[in-house]
Amino acid sequence: MSSHAARERTELVRALGQAGPDAPTLCEGWTAHDLAAHLVARERRPDSGPGIMIGALSGWTERVRRGYTARPFGDLLALIASGPPVTSPFALPGVDAAANLTEHFVHTEDVRRAAAGWTARDLDPELRSALRRLVTRRGRLLFRQARDGLVLTTPDGTEHRLRPAPDGAPDRDVRISGEPEELLLYAFGRTAQATVELHGSPEALERFRALRLEV
Repeated sequence: MSSHAARERTELVRALGQAGPDAPTLCEGWTAHDLAAHLVARERRPDSGPGIMIGALSGWTERVRRGYTARPFGDLLALIASGPPVTSPFALPGVDAAANLTEHFVHTEDVRRAAAGWTARDLDPELRSALRRLVTRRGRLLFRQARDGLVLTTPDGTEHRLRPAPDGAPDRDVRISGEPEELLLYAFGRTAQATVELHGSPEALERFRALRLEV
């Protein structure tokens, strides 16, 4: 049985192909062609990976990515669809399934939600559950700059506290409500496109909205 990451890879290639190379994305300054080049470089040039997280190395990462933008868009889509080569760390058993679900899901929505008139996908319950596990496990890291209490809530009434309120003060709590996939997109900085509701005191919400979330 294919993993959620593998199925989202298929969705990502489909979204990119339908959008076309010049389509905008939610990745600032990147077209669909630029995003496809990033995805190929990430899997096929592990030497460029550290620059995604380490600013001092970002120049090399961007140089490698730009090199792939010289390739035809269709060739890039074929490389993404074929999966990581045997020389890639992502080809190690279980790594693609563990490391690429977030990458593929978020970037699929980066393409879809940059288009006018986009609508939310009707996700498979098992995929939604997998995304819930991701955002609850990684949420404390993703919202690491928060200084108030933080609680994630979903429409079924499930709550997950990521951070305690300072001194247990209820007015220092912020609650983010939405489907798991929307919470994940919000946590990855797609705040304007994620369908969530924020609840809390005006002061706590002001501090929370000022956070620079990962993009």
